[in-house]
Amino acid sequence: MKTWEEMSVLEQNAELYSDMYKDAYGFRPRIDTSNWTEEDFEKEFSFLSSMINEQNQERERAQSRAIEKFENRIQALMQHGARNREMAIRWLDEAYETNGDMEFLCYNLDLPYGYLNKSGVVA
Repeated sequence: MKTWEEMSVLEQNAELYSDMYKDAYGFRPRIDTSNWTEEDFEKEFSFLSSMINEQNQERERAQSRAIEKFENRIQALMQHGARNREMAIRWLDEAYETNGDMEFLCYNLDLPYGYLNKSGVVA
């Protein structure tokens, strides 16, 4: 296996294309790029960059919606008996069986990684 420095520009581009394609679509391409030119790669890099940027923006919007939904849920739990935010979060922790793992709770609620610290307070 060649190191990065030992690869030709086209071989490096093929590796970059594979990585960017995976970032954009979630899996590696099944396309033969052995006959591609640098211009072919540049066109694909441009397209994949825009796809990745769109997905990042959508992920940010989805996380914002998840935060809003979570915060509304916390307020509802507090209105229905939780004495404070920490208790409401403990109830969610129990409901999702995350055993105090706030990162796993964030994952289950589609919240951004690190949104809750170990004590359940917004980081």
